[in-house]
Amino acid sequence: MSLYVKVKPPFREAAEELERAFRTRSFVLVIGTCKVDYEGRASSTLDLGERLVIIKQDGSVLVHRPVGYEPVNWQPPKCMLKVNFEDSDSLTVTAARLEPRETVSMEFRDIAVMATCNLKDAGEFALHVTEAQMKEAILAVPELVEQGLRPLQEEKSLGEAGFTDIYAEDSAGNLVVVEIKRNPATKGSLTQLKRYIDTIRKRTDRPIRGIVVAPDLRKSAQPLLHKLQLEYVMLPPERCLVVLKGRKETKLSEFLS
Repeated sequence: MSLYVKVKPPFREAAEELERAFRTRSFVLVIGTCKVDYEGRASSTLDLGERLVIIKQDGSVLVHRPVGYEPVNWQPPKCMLKVNFEDSDSLTVTAARLEPRETVSMEFRDIAVMATCNLKDAGEFALHVTEAQMKEAILAVPELVEQGLRPLQEEKSLGEAGFTDIYAEDSAGNLVVVEIKRNPATKGSLTQLKRYIDTIRKRTDRPIRGIVVAPDLRKSAQPLLHKLQLEYVMLPPERCLVVLKGRKETKLSEFLS
């Protein structure tokens, strides 16, 4: 990684480094006192203040104040970036785009810190939700599995066979064993569920259904699903996260009220 970091750089040096960074599509971070003007579909002016400006390698621009996670001004990727340095009193960075025609101008009166570099990030983003969180979401909203499902017990002990994730009853009065998987369900997931059902059948005469809940079902496991007379419900972990987030926000609003 080629990294430039300078504390209190002179405006002339800062302008030269910014021009180089814009030519090479480098990542830029500037902390300093600036005034921000926006012209486009509307217009706005942000008076002088100490701010953090981020210019990403795709040409997007973010202006952050000392508080809050959202930028107070911003421009999307593929902006045209320009540096204007005419005297020792200020340095202006302009980010413009043509459609729609918009311009954000940041006039710096001083720069406390400036850094430029070329970042490499080819990592794949994955949203992680645990099986425990998926179970929490299902217990809160059983309709994630099916309408009318009524959880009776979680982590029901079956002795040597293990523990069920959710032991429930459907709208027709049948017992339901729910097995939750964070990753695509496999043959092992199905045989595990079948073992739970066989153990429970020794203890009751009530009809029992087995449902494996997972974001996907392995193709190799599909024939076994039908052979063992089990059911599969697709449930993306992201949907569970939305449920949990909604519950937390509701609890917070109830507390505040």
